[in-house]
Amino acid sequence: MTAMISTARLAAELAPGVPPERRPVLLDVRWRLGGPPGRPEYERGHLPGAVYVDLDSELAAPPGPGGRHPLPDPAVFGAAMRRAGVSPGRPVVVYDGGQGWGAARAWWLLRWTGHEETRVLDGGLAAWDGELTTEVPAPAAGDFTPRPGALPVLDADAAARLARSGVLLDARAGERYRGEVEPIDPVGGHIPGARSAPTTENVGPDGRFRPAAELAARFAELGAVPGTEVGVYCGSGVSGAHEILALAVAGVDAALYPGSWSEWSADPGRPVATGPEPG
Repeated sequence: MTAMISTARLAAELAPGVPPERRPVLLDVRWRLGGPPGRPEYERGHLPGAVYVDLDSELAAPPGPGGRHPLPDPAVFGAAMRRAGVSPGRPVVVYDGGQGWGAARAWWLLRWTGHEETRVLDGGLAAWDGELTTEVPAPAAGDFTPRPGALPVLDADAAARLARSGVLLDARAGERYRGEVEPIDPVGGHIPGARSAPTTENVGPDGRFRPAAELAARFAELGAVPGTEVGVYCGSGVSGAHEILALAVAGVDAALYPGSWSEWSADPGRPVATGPEPG
């Protein structure tokens, strides 16, 4: 199943006459690094029927040795999805304010835990020109049970190996990769051998994902092509999901390093490379 859905297609799937069981569950995952919180924005207006999901508390475990956004406890994640009405046989569409990071994190987690019928709204709420509402829905509880492992993940050691044997992409801004600035984590730079691939280059000026052929060409220049072992990391495993989504659109499978730079840089024993080259 495709990873993306257009606003026109979503409008058609939500149209009157579509059987309720085939209407997608809508998840609003508005989130921005450093805030403000997404819940107030949701309450000011959201897609009719959409349920708000909090990234920090429901799509991540508390910060700790595993980074700033470790993978959530499956029980916590499963409870949040059932509260939103998610069930195994019903499609899910996730969206955020337009940046795509929050929606991609929810998409990746649902795919990782076995829900294949999950898509991201291309361009997010910023691209939607249909009706919005302030009414908070109370959907019937779903019966989705997470089964982690459907998508590959990397730990720090595996990411280090992949940077030498395959292709490891760094999804952060170029200046953070080069070590010129580091506004959040204790050390600037990148995992030695990783290649810079900022998420900003996955989308066009309108915030929608670039066409599949353009993304495939972009990733091919970085060595990420079908059949190659590819991994992705970012600051804390959120924007990395956006990169994996873009790779999926391009037809390339990739593993996520959930701990990402927030975990790697917290260990003084891990090597750090700086500058524009992989190192």
